[in-house]
Amino acid sequence: MTTVLDTPTGNRSALRALDVFAAFEAARRPLSLSELARATAMPVSTCHGVIKALQQAGYLAFLGPREVYPTRRLWDLAAAIRAHDPVLGRLEGALEALRDACDETVILGAPQAEAVQYLLVIESTQSIRYSATVGALKPLHSSAIGKALLGTLPAAERAAWLAEHPLPAITEHTLTDRAALAADLAAGAARGWWQTQGENVADVMAVAAPLELGPRRLGVAVAGPLHRMREHGEAHAARLLDTLAALAASASSRP
Repeated sequence: MTTVLDTPTGNRSALRALDVFAAFEAARRPLSLSELARATAMPVSTCHGVIKALQQAGYLAFLGPREVYPTRRLWDLAAAIRAHDPVLGRLEGALEALRDACDETVILGAPQAEAVQYLLVIESTQSIRYSATVGALKPLHSSAIGKALLGTLPAAERAAWLAEHPLPAITEHTLTDRAALAADLAAGAARGWWQTQGENVADVMAVAAPLELGPRRLGVAVAGPLHRMREHGEAHAARLLDTLAALAASASSRP
């Protein structure tokens, strides 16, 4: 299991509890101390301390002499936070309708430092579909939302970004040449939407466009298998633009 401690900004004292919950998500059953220690790559003594602290705070409960499992406290906390999310509460219904219209996966993302972070993933109902994880970070230059965010920067700012940032190959189709990426971003600006074709995930195509809600810069993508998206991508992009125009109009009419 890849743990949050493997992230570049991982802080052991702050993130160990998250690794414990990730271990339960992966196992999908109660776990013993030794199993949790192995799953989280913690020393047994350290893991025992984390478990004890979470149990005392009400987030874990012992189901017997050895096994422990999360209580509903974490669920209730997450549900309360989600219910008051200032972004998802305004967008989720419209993005679900977009997913239904396209029957491909719809993703909401926001810039985070030098990447795009997925804030919402509404997966297609089709058995073969693009799947992604909320919270995942994707490179700006190889993701459709990243391209939409780069493509709407002022020309001088975009040129400076291209000059200053490396463009590593995520797949064999990633645009790693600055001139090629600049041309691709310009083509997207002319269309009003941006696309990737196997540049971030080899067999996936996505179309994306930006959405501004007050000071927030966001992006929305429709993503699916290459063979379907190549046939229907332009139609999905048109639906995407209609959805974002309606959301922008609704936002501008708010007091």
